[in-house]
Amino acid sequence: MGILRVLVCIFFPPLAVIDKGCGSVLIIFLLTLCGWVPGVIGALIINNKR
Repeated sequence: MGILRVLVCIFFPPLAVIDKGCGSVLIIFLLTLCGWVPGVIGALIINNKR
C-alpha cells in the first residue's frame, strides 16, 4: 500500500476503497457516517488485504 493510498484512506475513506467493489464502498461509507475513525480504520484494513 502506497503513501498516496494511505492519505486517501485518512482524508476520504470511501474513495480509497472504490476499486474493491460496491459492498466495500457501502460498508466504509456507513462506518464513516458513524464516525470518521471507524471509517479510516476500515479503509486501512480493506486496503491492506492483498
